[in-house]
Amino acid sequence: MAKRKKSSEGAAQPKIQGYIAGAGEVVEENIASTLQENFMPYAMSIIMSRAIPEIDGFKPSHRKLLYTMYKMGLLGQTRTKSANIVGQTMKLNPHGDAAIYDTMVRLSRGYEALLHPFVDSKGNFGKFYSRDMAWAASRYTEAKLDPICSELFNDIDKDTVDFVDNYDNTLKEPTLLPAAFPSVLVNANTGIAVGMASSICSFNLEEVCRTAIGLLKDPEFDIMSTLAAPDFTGGAQIIYDRQAIENVYRTGRGSIRLRARYTYDKYANCIDILSIPQTTTCEAVIEKIIDLVKQGKIREIADIRDETGIDGLKITIDLKRSTNPDKLMQKLYKMTPLEDTFSCNFNVLIAGTPRVLGVRELLNEWSAFRIECVKRRTYFDLHKKQDRLHLLRGLEKILLDIDKAISIIRGTEEESMVVPNLMQGFDIDEIQAEYVAEIKLRHLNREYILKHTDDIAQLEKDIAELEAILGSSRKIKAIIIKELEGIIKKYAQPRRSMIIYADDIVEEDIEEDVPDYPVNLFFTKEGYFKKITPLSLRMGGEQKLKEGDEVIEHIETTNNSDIVFFSDRQQAYKAKTPQFSDTKASVLGDYIPSKLGFDEGENAVYMVTTKDYSGFVFFFFENGKAAKVALDAYSTKTNRKKLTGAYSDKDKLAAVIYAPDDDTEILLRSSSGRRLLFKASDLMTKTSRATQGVALMKLTKGHRLLSAQIYTEGMLASPERYRAKNLPAMGQFPGADEGGEQITF
Repeated sequence: MAKRKKSSEGAAQPKIQGYIAGAGEVVEENIASTLQENFMPYAMSIIMSRAIPEIDGFKPSHRKLLYTMYKMGLLGQTRTKSANIVGQTMKLNPHGDAAIYDTMVRLSRGYEALLHPFVDSKGNFGKFYSRDMAWAASRYTEAKLDPICSELFNDIDKDTVDFVDNYDNTLKEPTLLPAAFPSVLVNANTGIAVGMASSICSFNLEEVCRTAIGLLKDPEFDIMSTLAAPDFTGGAQIIYDRQAIENVYRTGRGSIRLRARYTYDKYANCIDILSIPQTTTCEAVIEKIIDLVKQGKIREIADIRDETGIDGLKITIDLKRSTNPDKLMQKLYKMTPLEDTFSCNFNVLIAGTPRVLGVRELLNEWSAFRIECVKRRTYFDLHKKQDRLHLLRGLEKILLDIDKAISIIRGTEEESMVVPNLMQGFDIDEIQAEYVAEIKLRHLNREYILKHTDDIAQLEKDIAELEAILGSSRKIKAIIIKELEGIIKKYAQPRRSMIIYADDIVEEDIEEDVPDYPVNLFFTKEGYFKKITPLSLRMGGEQKLKEGDEVIEHIETTNNSDIVFFSDRQQAYKAKTPQFSDTKASVLGDYIPSKLGFDEGENAVYMVTTKDYSGFVFFFFENGKAAKVALDAYSTKTNRKKLTGAYSDKDKLAAVIYAPDDDTEILLRSSSGRRLLFKASDLMTKTSRATQGVALMKLTKGHRLLSAQIYTEGMLASPERYRAKNLPAMGQFPGADEGGEQITF
C-alpha cells in the first residue's frame, strides 16, 4: 500500500489512485479507520439498541411497542386494530410497519411463544410452533395490553425510570420499564447482535418470584430449592441433569435437553405428539420423519399428519401392526428434532454494558434495579406530600383570620400585588400565597379550610413513614417482597414443562429393524454388485454382465450383513446389505463406485461380507510381499462410510483375499509360473492397516506376483509339492504329473 499524505492534524488522508469511467475516482482507504468509523458504530447500535435485552427483560422494540399501547389507554377492556397500534408505535420506533407488527405478534397471547404474554390478541396471530401457519395482516387483528402489563407500568409516572427523547425529539419514552417482577427470566428472549448473541430461556413465574424473594432475604439463598428448572411455553419434557442445570445457573451458559411429549392410542394404533421442543416446528419434525421413512431407516410408520387445531399442537403417527410405540419413539428421539437442546446464553445489557450472568447475578441485578425504582417512587411520593403539606401549612395560617385575608385581597389595587401582600400579612412564602390566592371565593369559608387542614396530621404521618423507608434498605426490600407475593397470587400458573430425570431414562442402542433372509451377493470385475434372493436366483436365467466383465465373487449370506469394498486407491468403503435393493440376474446391478461415492477414477477391487468382523484380510503385492490384517481393524464405533489408508501404497496391489480363520490355505502364482501354497497362520497379524507386509514369495528378476486364491481340496494333484517349510520361498513349477490339471485363478 502506498504511503498516505498527512494533514496538518496528522491524520491519514485518502489517496486518489485513478479514475474509472462510470465509477468515478478510485480512492485508497485504510481498512482499520474505515472499520472504526463505519462498522463499529453500526455494531454498537445493534448491541445497544436492537438485539440484546436489558434488565427489565425487554429489547427497545418491545419497550416502544408496549409503552405506545399504554399511552393509547389499552391497559383495560378496550381493544383496537393492530394496524392502529403499529402506526402509533412508529412515532417511537423508526422501522417499517412489518417489523413492528412482527414484534407485536411475538408478544401476543395468540402466538403462544411466551409463558406470560404481554399482548392480549384477537384474531389469527399464528403459532410459534408452526413455520407455515402465518399470522393475519394487521388490519384484520385486534389487540390490547394483557393485565400483567399493569405490573410493568404501575409506577412509570412516578419518576421510577429515566425518560429520553424519541428519534425526532417530539416525544419522551422510557429507557426501561419499572417491572415489578423479574420478567427478564419469566419470558424467553433471544437475539443476535454483532459478535455476540443472547438466548434466555423462560422460567415459571412463581418459581422466579420465590427465588427473588429468597435472595432478597438471604444473599446466600439456595436458588435450586425454588427454581427447579426452566419452563417452556410449548411444554415438552426437560431431561433433568442437575450438573448441567447448575452450570447454567452459575455461568449463564449451557444447554437444556428437551424432548417431545406423546401419548399412545392403542385402539387407533397411533402415537399423538402433543408438545415439541421450543427449538423446532411441526413442519420440521414431519419432514424429517418422512425423509427417514423414504430412506428406509424407519419402517414402522404407516402415515403421519399434522392435526394441530384449536385444541393446540398435535402430530399423529399411524403405526404398522406389531410396532412397539415406545421403541419407535426412542428411535425418533435419536433421529429427529423431537429431542433437541436449548442453548442458554444469558447475555443482558447492564448499564449499557453487555454481560453474561448466571441466574443469581441476574436476579441480584434485577433486585438492585427494582430497589432503585422503589426508592425513586418513594422519593416522588415524599416530595409530593411535602409540597402538599407546605401548601396546607399556609392555608392553616389563613384559618386564623379569614376576614383579614379577604380584606387584604379587596384592599389591593393591583392584581400583581395580591401575592406579596398575602405573604406580608400572614408571613407565608410565595408558593403558599399563590395557593391561597387561587382559592375560589366560595371556598373562603371556615368549613373548607378546616376540612383541608385536617389532612396535615395524616400527611405528617405519611411523610415520616416515607422518610423511614428511604432510610432503611430492609423496608424497601420488604415492599418488593410484598409486591412479588401479590404478583404470585394474581398471575401464578402451573409448570408447563414436565421434568424427567436423566438417570431414569434408559438409553438403549436401538438397532434398525432390518428383515433378515438369505441372499446371494455377486461382485464383478468391473465393479458391479447384485443382491439376489435364492428364489429369484433359481427362477432367473443367465447373469447379465457388461461385455468383457465377469463375476469374481459369489457369496451366500443374509440380509443383515455388513459389506466392505476395497478400492484400488488404498481406501475401504463400508455399506450394509439392506442399502441395496433385491434384484434379478437379468440386470446389471449397482455400480459400486457410483453407489458409494468413490473418488473420481477410483475402482472397487474386492468385496468382504461379515456380521462380526472376524477373520483376516490378506493384501498381496506384486513385489512378493503380503500383509495380514484383522478384519476387525475396519470395524468402527461410528457410522463412518469411508476409511482411508486401508492398505499399503508402497507397491502395486496384486490380489486381496479374505480368510475366515487361520486354518485357511492360500495358493499364490507368479508370472514365472511358480506356485506357492501356505497357511494363513504362517503370517503374523499386523496391527496397522497400512503395513507394507513381509516378504512371502521370492521372485526372480523381471517377474512379479500375479494372483492369489483360497485353496480347496482337489485343486492341486500334489499340494505338498508347493508347501514350503520356511517363508519366504520361491515356490515350485508344476510337475509333469500335473500337466493336465486345470487351475482357475
